[in-house]
Amino acid sequence: MNVRLRVLTVNVQNGAGDPRRTGILADGLRRLEPDVVAFQEVLGRDQLDGLLDGTGLSHRTHQADVLAYEPPFADRYGGNAVASRWPHRVVEVLDQRKAGAPDVPWCTLAAAVEVPSLGEMLFIATTASWRLDAEAARERQALALVDLDARHRRELPTVIAGDLNASPDASSIRYLTGRQSLNGLSACYHDAWEVAGSGAGHTWSVDNAAGRAEIDAVVRQPGHRRRIDYVLVGSWHSHPRASARVRSATLAFDTPVDGVWPSDHYGVLVDLDVATDPDRP
Repeated sequence: MNVRLRVLTVNVQNGAGDPRRTGILADGLRRLEPDVVAFQEVLGRDQLDGLLDGTGLSHRTHQADVLAYEPPFADRYGGNAVASRWPHRVVEVLDQRKAGAPDVPWCTLAAAVEVPSLGEMLFIATTASWRLDAEAARERQALALVDLDARHRRELPTVIAGDLNASPDASSIRYLTGRQSLNGLSACYHDAWEVAGSGAGHTWSVDNAAGRAEIDAVVRQPGHRRRIDYVLVGSWHSHPRASARVRSATLAFDTPVDGVWPSDHYGVLVDLDVATDPDRP
């Protein structure tokens, strides 16, 4: 049995900028028709509902729905959220504030999503530390993501999606994609853009007018462009009886609408063919 699964990750840039952005993002979601979405920087359930109006993504969880507290800065910079076409349940919430990176209000959500005819898939929506000098914290966060997956892994390949605030050559990403170890540990997820994307795939760029001021404030160097938003897919090593083949990977929300950019990030849209093979040893 094979199911085509469309995955989207997008950082919606909280409530910054032009108030029309939420409507533009909602229009794009209706057009793109994803099956499961990882959102970052969503300002609570009200903004999440506005983003999902008329999309068919009727199952939705904002981190505030499952937390007993509000992390610092969440009122300004929002939190992570998951939306899906089919039922899901959050199995764990991970607060990724670490030593050296206390200003991460976006908690990681691990959700078990019901994929029709195939069963549950673990979908992890995440954000990593944003400061340029916080790679050590991002390493610890990457290690925590793999541990989180190990605690809740299903037969279907795990999908990790989100704003990891690191380019593909960073140690945190190299660890997640099997290119280096961290603390004597190793992992292997497939980077969907690397498998099927076309071009550099920059998702945070000075070419985006909504992101230019933020980039100037954080980087303060001209011509900055990076790929920092990812969809990562669990490998055969952890899922010997199932597969999630990457069929396409494209940028989303990468053009302005009536002069308004949807967000300071471009999204990443990935089509997967998910299948099980129960007869494999």
